[in-house]
Amino acid sequence: MKDIRVGLLGLGTIGLGAARILLEQQELMSRRLGCRLVLVAAADRSLDRDFGLDLSSVRLSSDAQDVVTADDVDIVIELIGGYEPARTFVATAIEHGKHVVTANKALIAKHGDELFAQAESNGVVLAFEAAVGGGIPCLKALREGLAANQIESIYGILNGTCNYILTRMENEGAAFADVLRDAQALGYAEADPTFDVEGVDTAHKLSILAAMAFGSKIHFDEVFTEGISRITPDDIHSAHELGYRIKLLGVAKPHGEQVEMRVHPTLIPLSSQLAQVSDSYNAVQASGDFVEHTMYFGRGAGERPTASAVIADVMDIARVLPGGVAYLPPAMGFIAAERRDLATLPIIDAECEYYLRLMVQDDSGVLATITSILADHHISLEAVMQKERHATHSVPIILLTHTTTEGNFQAAIARIIALDCVQEDVLILRKEQTH
Repeated sequence: MKDIRVGLLGLGTIGLGAARILLEQQELMSRRLGCRLVLVAAADRSLDRDFGLDLSSVRLSSDAQDVVTADDVDIVIELIGGYEPARTFVATAIEHGKHVVTANKALIAKHGDELFAQAESNGVVLAFEAAVGGGIPCLKALREGLAANQIESIYGILNGTCNYILTRMENEGAAFADVLRDAQALGYAEADPTFDVEGVDTAHKLSILAAMAFGSKIHFDEVFTEGISRITPDDIHSAHELGYRIKLLGVAKPHGEQVEMRVHPTLIPLSSQLAQVSDSYNAVQASGDFVEHTMYFGRGAGERPTASAVIADVMDIARVLPGGVAYLPPAMGFIAAERRDLATLPIIDAECEYYLRLMVQDDSGVLATITSILADHHISLEAVMQKERHATHSVPIILLTHTTTEGNFQAAIARIIALDCVQEDVLILRKEQTH
């Protein structure tokens, strides 16, 4: 039985998970593949620690170059994360004729297109299923299972940290800052949680999903992005009273020669499948013209789910070695010559429904003034809710609108904010009718 030799970069949480599968599941994988996957080398900056795993059969190095240039490595797994030095190591591995598997969503979102071109010119594969959705095979579903469909929309709960925080805030009425501290203590959130809670991690993943769904180049830098740090338990409660739940949602839709991409806290109907996704779980809802609505759900992060997706990519490559990688589907689902550089729809042109929370003086005529401004901009209301008056004699007002453009809504909000009766910053959330 032929050996397919694997080198691993990074022995952190996910790296050790991948190593564990390669070492402990070898018999199962051999039965599926007809060849053996053998972990021959691994690199990590810190080797003087207990890995909790018997790596005596693995050649260890503190220098990743030893792995990416080694003659006895066929497939390199990159699990370092971040832009650099991961980009350099991946490029070097490709130049040395090695196939690469990565879970690095930031790398793919920022440098994926150039690395795909380099891999193609060198006759190797760059695979990245674990970069989006952890153990959920959502990229494979888009690339292969839905390949005969025009994709009409993508909705994704793509960050387990944010979903965990919002779930706790809803269930316990706890403040954002308090739940974030708990999430950090439990290891769900990093010491610097900015990428998670401000939506950057979700934007990385959404840009990849959108490019794969619509046959476009990856434009991570153009994703409209807002985080969840301004959400309060009162907002969550108010949304629930109105029949909605707040989730950090990635939204991607095609518009002819443009692609709409946005990440923000979103009100979704309590009756929708996405509204049921709680705790640190992720989900992707993809809709196509023939298949209609599909849903992919599971653990979006963590050692075992992510490692599972990493090794599934390794197995896909192993099935067609040696020399048969052309039989694998294109990395982004479209042949390279047919991927277009579609423009990103400006956010001001995006159409949406809105949740508006205002704190105003408790005076007669205030609500009429606000609704009059909205009417001037042809914005109609679905619901109005006035909450109990605060001790400061101010009152919270919640408004739900029907569909309008972002530009039109922001023009109305600029006039509303300028009113003397509006006492604090407004909170604007968007609303989507997910299935």
